[in-house]
Amino acid sequence: MTQRRSAKINRRADILRAAERLMTTEGLTGVTTRKISEAVGCSEGALYVHFKGRLDLLLAMLEASLPEMLRPLQTLQSRVGHGSPQGNLRAALRGIFTFHQRVTPRVAALFADPELHAAFRVSLARQGKGPHLSMKVIGDYIAAEQRLGRVGARVDPQLAAFLLMSSSFFQAFNEQFFPMARRADWNKLVSHLIATVVPSSS
Repeated sequence: MTQRRSAKINRRADILRAAERLMTTEGLTGVTTRKISEAVGCSEGALYVHFKGRLDLLLAMLEASLPEMLRPLQTLQSRVGHGSPQGNLRAALRGIFTFHQRVTPRVAALFADPELHAAFRVSLARQGKGPHLSMKVIGDYIAAEQRLGRVGARVDPQLAAFLLMSSSFFQAFNEQFFPMARRADWNKLVSHLIATVVPSSS
């Protein structure tokens, strides 16, 4: 029983990985049940053991990476009053940027499929997730550090959060268009960015 359950979980993960690869190499229109089943080595009918249909499968693929975004944010929340605020933000932005690099092609593809786009919005709302909430976590962290006197009093926490998050997303977006953009030293850039928008109180 345990082996069958494990095999079922692994097959679902294999299907999602195959869908993600197809999205990357062939775009949204290339993510068909036929191509996914060929990539996984199973029948199309086997996909419906795990998913109700293509829309359900695509939603699961988009949602699969969400925990990658939550982990650096949860860590950031736990770091209030510990370490350096700038160092904590750099660590969080590294994780967020890695997430943005992975999901940007998929997010862009959403706009080519209104049904999927609408369903994903509903899914995010149902789970209490979304980019605006992620920015709120960063803004709340900066505000908490500000109350402790570790961040400059003139900093606008929510504006700073917006600038940090949007910079990460734009760099990931830019890399999709211009391979040369990948040569930018993101770690160096984010250090300057944080020092500018979230200076210490000293």
